Amino acid sequence: VGKIYVGLNGILSTPAASHLIRKNEATGGILLTASHNPGGPTKDFGIKFNISNGGAAPTRVTSNIFEISKKLTEYRIVQKLECNLGKEGITKFKVENTVTEVEVVDPVIDYVNLMKEIFDFVALKQLISGNKDKPFKILIDSMHGVTGPYAKVIFEKELGAPDGSIFNEIPLEDFGGSHPDPNLTYAKELVHKLSAGDYDFGAAFDGDGDRNMILGPKAFFVVPSDSLAVLAANLSCIPYFKKNPVKGFARSMPTAAAVDRVGEHLKIAVYETPTGWKFFGNLLDSDKVSLCGEESFGTGSDHIREKDGIWAALAWLSVIAHLKQPLDKIIIEHWKKYGRNYSFRYDYENVDSEGAKKMMTDLEEKITKPNFIGTNLGDAPNIYTVKTGDNFSYTDPTDKSVTTNQGLRVLMTDGSRIIYRLSGTGSSGATIRLYLEGYEKDPNKVLVPRDVILDSLSKIAINLAKIKEYTGRDKPTVIT
Repeated sequence: VGKIYVGLNGILSTPAASHLIRKNEATGGILLTASHNPGGPTKDFGIKFNISNGGAAPTRVTSNIFEISKKLTEYRIVQKLECNLGKEGITKFKVENTVTEVEVVDPVIDYVNLMKEIFDFVALKQLISGNKDKPFKILIDSMHGVTGPYAKVIFEKELGAPDGSIFNEIPLEDFGGSHPDPNLTYAKELVHKLSAGDYDFGAAFDGDGDRNMILGPKAFFVVPSDSLAVLAANLSCIPYFKKNPVKGFARSMPTAAAVDRVGEHLKIAVYETPTGWKFFGNLLDSDKVSLCGEESFGTGSDHIREKDGIWAALAWLSVIAHLKQPLDKIIIEHWKKYGRNYSFRYDYENVDSEGAKKMMTDLEEKITKPNFIGTNLGDAPNIYTVKTGDNFSYTDPTDKSVTTNQGLRVLMTDGSRIIYRLSGTGSSGATIRLYLEGYEKDPNKVLVPRDVILDSLSKIAINLAKIKEYTGRDKPTVIT
C-alpha cells in the first residue's frame, strides 16, 4: 500500500469517505463503525469495506474476501509504528522495502465543498435567515455520531443557523450511551423539541452519517418513502440536477412505492432492488439512476456511492426554499397530486434467532403454495385478496447477476403489500422486520391517519406469520 488517507482524529463519515475514495481515485476504503447500532467497548462494532467507486463492496467482493480469509495462516504486526492522527499532514513509513505515506486530512472541508457544488448555499442561507418577523428555525440532532463536525460547519457557519441549532454534536465512541438510529423511537429528544412548535425543520443523522430522519413543524414525520418521492418530484430545483439531468430512480423492495408514481408521471424509470445500498451501485455506475432511497432512512444521489444524511437534509431545505411552503404542506400537496402510499415498519428486535428462522421457514412454505393465491384475508368490510406470495429475487439489469431470498412478500390484488424480512446488522439475537403498505388515491382521504388505514392489514400480517407464537412478543420494539 503506497498511500493511506485518514480523517483528522479518526473522524470520517461514511458519505465523506465515499467522496474521498472517488476524489483521490483510491483502491478502496475501510470504515470502522457501529453504524446505526449501539456502540462502545461492550456493544456493536463493524468493519465496512468500500470499493474504488466509493460504494459498499458488493456480494461478489465480500464473498471473495471471506474465502481468502479462510486460507490465511499468519499475519504480522509492525511494532512501535505511531502516527499522530490529531494533526493534519503527511508521515512516511518504511516497512521492509515498502514506503507507505499516511496523510491525515481534514474530514470536513472536502465534503463541505462538495455540498456547495451541489446546492445553492446562497438560497439556503436566505431561507434560514427568514425575515425579521419570523426566522426559519432548524434543529439538527447528530446523536453523538460522526456528523457533528460536518453539521456545525454546514448549518451554522455556512448557512447561518444560530449557535445551538446542532445538538448531540460531539462524536462519542459509545454515542453517549444512546442508540444512534434516526427514527421516532431513538431520536425522541428531537421529536420532543419539535413537538412544541418552535421549529420549522428538524433532522437526525445516525452514527456514521448515512441515514436521516426528516421532521417538519410540530414534529410532522416524513416517512422515508415519502421523502424519496417528494425529492424525486422536485430535484430540478437543485443546481446539481440542472447540470446533470435525472436519469432514473431506485428504491429497495420493502420501501413503499410512492416514488414509482412520480416516475410514471415524469416518464422516468424506477428500479426495485434488494435491501442494501450496494445494490444501487451498479445502477449508479451505469448511469441508470440519479436518486436512490430505502425505507430504513437512507437517501442519496449519484454524487457519491453511499446514502447521505446531510445531503438529504440539504435537499429538503432546497425544496422548501424553492416551493416557499412549509414542509408539512409540501407533503400534503404531494399526496393530493399523486395519492398516498401508506406504510408502516414494525421491528421486533433481539428475538430468539431459532424461533425467528422457524417462523420465516414455515411462513414461506405457506405463502408460496399455489392454493394461497386467491385467498381472502381479514374480516368484512376490510377483506384483502391475495394476488401472489413469494420470496423476492432480483436480477441486476447491468450484469444479470441474481440475488435470491430477499424477503417474503404477500401481494394483494388492490396493490397492498405485506413483507417480512430477517435483519442481521445487530450483534445480539435476530430482528424481524414487518412492512405494511396500502394506497389511497382519493385526494379527500389522504389525511386519514395511517394507523386507521393499515389497522386491518397489520392484524392480518401478525396473525398470518404467527409472530407472537414464534417470538413471544405482543408488540414490536420500534414502529416507523
